[in-house]
Amino acid sequence: MFKGVLTALITPFKDNKIDFRALEVLIEKQLAAGVSGFVVLGTTAETPALNEQEKQDLIKFCTEKINKRAKIIIGTGSNNTQAMLKNCEAASKYNPDALLIVTPYYNKPNLSGMIAHYTLASQFNTPIVLYHIPGRTGQKLSLKFFEELLNNVPQIQAVKESCYDISHLTEMSVKFSSRIEYLCGNDDLWPVFLGLGSRAIISAAANTMAPLFVKVYTLFTGGKTQEAMALFSQGYSLIKASYTEVNPTCIKYLLSLMNLASDEVRLPLGTISDESKKMLSQLYLQTSKEILL
Repeated sequence: MFKGVLTALITPFKDNKIDFRALEVLIEKQLAAGVSGFVVLGTTAETPALNEQEKQDLIKFCTEKINKRAKIIIGTGSNNTQAMLKNCEAASKYNPDALLIVTPYYNKPNLSGMIAHYTLASQFNTPIVLYHIPGRTGQKLSLKFFEELLNNVPQIQAVKESCYDISHLTEMSVKFSSRIEYLCGNDDLWPVFLGLGSRAIISAAANTMAPLFVKVYTLFTGGKTQEAMALFSQGYSLIKASYTEVNPTCIKYLLSLMNLASDEVRLPLGTISDESKKMLSQLYLQTSKEILL
């Protein structure tokens, strides 16, 4: 279903309004760099700070601009099941390739509630990518949890994994690789996921470094694993630095250095520190432009 690099698109702002011109330029440059897909309304898009009309405008705009040239996954998750279903219904009208649904945050449902939540989402007959990101949701799912979810909700066809527990990553890959597509959700672990058999990444840093992620994928899947790692190493410092402050603040600052979008974020996110700006600027200047967008 998914191969290669899928960019988790930012939402560019200008004077607190969506900058659709910047978004169009970003989409076209991403496609030219060889990405295979996009996530619209993911965490990187600052979705919690968007109103319902803005969300619909973004889905419509991105769907029309991408125009089937790449896969589209639409984020519809919420810790309110009825809100999640409303999001799924609205997104499904645009026939996305999948819906990205995060495990409910803060209320941290038990197994029966989690199964019911995703079962209701399956009514829209669109593949579901379960988003597992313990650092934001406060809940790390056990393998038993995953096993029950996958047994009960066949519509879950992929997992975007953003856990840093290498043992968990390995066990998930070994146990469920024949059942689901295991998508990398941590940019700095892309080679690790490739080594575990994953063949796709949903990447926030690809907003600025799509050529790097695409080339690493091409080299690795072509059997040139050492070359892939050597190339990844060239961009590693900037990848790590992109998360010095909460995503997507640093990525937006880098895009502003590249004259592709403003560094404007929407509250409750704020401007990054001068120290972070200095560090990112230095790393940007030191990074080969061949691996930058």
